[in-house]
Amino acid sequence: MSHEQEIMELKEKITYYEKIIKTISTPIIPSIVPKTILIPIAGYMFRERFENIQTKTLQYIGEHKEIEQAVFDFTGVNVEDVEAFDYNELALAISSLNSSLRLMGIRPIYVGFNPRFIREIVHASIQVDIETYKSFREALKKLLGESDNTINIKK
Repeated sequence: MSHEQEIMELKEKITYYEKIIKTISTPIIPSIVPKTILIPIAGYMFRERFENIQTKTLQYIGEHKEIEQAVFDFTGVNVEDVEAFDYNELALAISSLNSSLRLMGIRPIYVGFNPRFIREIVHASIQVDIETYKSFREALKKLLGESDNTINIKK
């Protein structure tokens, strides 16, 4: 095998693995709360990844018209995971996601922000109008309290 063929194969492998990473980096899980999805977010945050989260979420909601609420769980994002992501930029990205979802008639809910992220947003005087809860459990309690208290379990 020539050097050029080897480089071409390696590039193809990289492209293949990038697609896999994009696919698994934004799981969308139907919640036990009717008409609600959960988007757990863990690991390193950067602009392209956040744009992928927004695109994949909006596409999913476009395909599943029954969805009314989307819960984004940032519990798995550590301080180190967002250090390279400018906090102002992240706040603006969240605000953009929030606006997009609201325009689609979806109630966006955010849970699990780490204290440093919150401190940086407040310190920078960034106005972010979002619904937040301490944990996924607290958000589910709120949503179940607003619904008819039934849990949607499909067999």
